Amino acid sequence: MIHTRWAELPPVKKVKCVHTNAKKYTVDRVLTPGKVYEVKNETEEFYFIVDNLGKVGGYYKDYFTEA
Repeated sequence: MIHTRWAELPPVKKVKCVHTNAKKYTVDRVLTPGKVYEVKNETEEFYFIVDNLGKVGGYYKDYFTEA
């Protein structure tokens, strides 16, 4: 269960949030456009990052560009 330790692991890479215009979900409360986030894990569709709340969350890759 590696996901329980993601917050403690070193980042895989860094990404920059480019927008928070979500069709389905409210992400403007936990992401800030222009801010750089540390990626803790990555799948084909999602980045798992430490968001503005200090928790690891999964977000679609289309909100980000590589920093």
